Amino acid sequence: MRPVKRKVSVKKVAFYTLGCKLNYSETSTISRMFEAKGYRKVDFDNTPDIFIINTCSVTENADKKCKKIVREAKKISPNSYVTIIGCYAQLKPQEISEIDGVDAVLGAAEKFRLIELLDGFAKEQETKVLASEIQEANIFNNAYSMHDRTRTFLKVQDGCNYGCAFCTIPLARGKSRSDTIENILTSVREIAATEVKEVVLTGVNIGDFGIQEGKRKERFADLVMAIDEIEGIERFRISSIEPNLLTNEVIEFVSTSKRFVPHFHIPLQSGSNTILRSMGRRYLRELYEDRISKIKSLMPHCCIGVDVIVGFPGETDELFLETYHFLNELDISYLHVFTYSERANTRAVELEGVVPIKKRNERSKMLRILSEKKRRKFYQENLGRTFTVLFEEDVEDGKMHGFTQNYIRVAAKYDPILINELKTVTLSEINEKGNVEAVEPEMMYERH
Repeated sequence: MRPVKRKVSVKKVAFYTLGCKLNYSETSTISRMFEAKGYRKVDFDNTPDIFIINTCSVTENADKKCKKIVREAKKISPNSYVTIIGCYAQLKPQEISEIDGVDAVLGAAEKFRLIELLDGFAKEQETKVLASEIQEANIFNNAYSMHDRTRTFLKVQDGCNYGCAFCTIPLARGKSRSDTIENILTSVREIAATEVKEVVLTGVNIGDFGIQEGKRKERFADLVMAIDEIEGIERFRISSIEPNLLTNEVIEFVSTSKRFVPHFHIPLQSGSNTILRSMGRRYLRELYEDRISKIKSLMPHCCIGVDVIVGFPGETDELFLETYHFLNELDISYLHVFTYSERANTRAVELEGVVPIKKRNERSKMLRILSEKKRRKFYQENLGRTFTVLFEEDVEDGKMHGFTQNYIRVAAKYDPILINELKTVTLSEINEKGNVEAVEPEMMYERH
């Protein structure tokens, strides 16, 4: 008799990511590690054997979301193994370990070794907590996302040495450290061998790129210039970069670059010098204004996004209005508005002049309205102009969407042949949903 072959059970693993693009790049890389070890990646609701939840702790709401995701995971797969990684896991490992249903919590120094550290993912009576002191998170782990064929988020830097008064990121991710330019170029070439058309450079403080083994060895400007020479990627986009690290050299290079697009996202946080000093930021509003002027002088149609925090301790009505009027006068394109929330172990929680929650929310609403006005004005300024749009698998009400190089969201009649294609369009009008309608993209003439 022939021996009966037993079917080997392949464990299914699902991932859920909270927070920033950097987290997405890391989740994607960890998922590829699982697949290389023979695990089968599945959707969250496909009864996984293992859940990996990558957390954020920038806002209090993100912490609450983590707990909700754990509850949902256990509803879907009651006997599953649930592992929590990410910033929240580093900051509050013991607190997370007490959440019902959590089997393991891994810190910043451990998350890329979780397959090795959680050998077999066998459930134990007590939650396993593997979270070293943040000083141990001193190795740069290469990461990039690969689940979206349109664009990839490429991690080039991690950690931060700044220690702003409101921020927990240095406590969650450690000191600033980077990959080498040579290694990053290898990753870009790997990405270029796929269908991806756009790469977004990401990190905690990407302008601080170049610190390796505690010493500055390379520069962000040199990285950008080297990447621009790589064939096979149509667009490169720089994610959030601090104003004091966005140098004239980088701005001037992007303005003449072959592949870097005219789009910057530059955190401001406050338009009041009094608040900027209290926050521990490394610039004043005059420098920020200078950065915007420099960009617009070289790239008049450049998109500029701004981060701003409202309700920071000590922000009086007068100081908030300083911020409001400063932003109103700036030639910017949109805002990301954050309502200040108290975070443990930050200097800000010890400051006087706490702003009532109601007032924080009122200020947030004012700035979000301003953001919509800024975005619409920017869109209107570009009507009638011709751009290239990278169309995505983003279909709504028979319309597909994509972004111009200067980050204008464009709507066009759905055509599957346009997905993941760069097509030349003319921007005609702003529709009722606030997107810009495209006139006669290439290939549309081929429809019958």
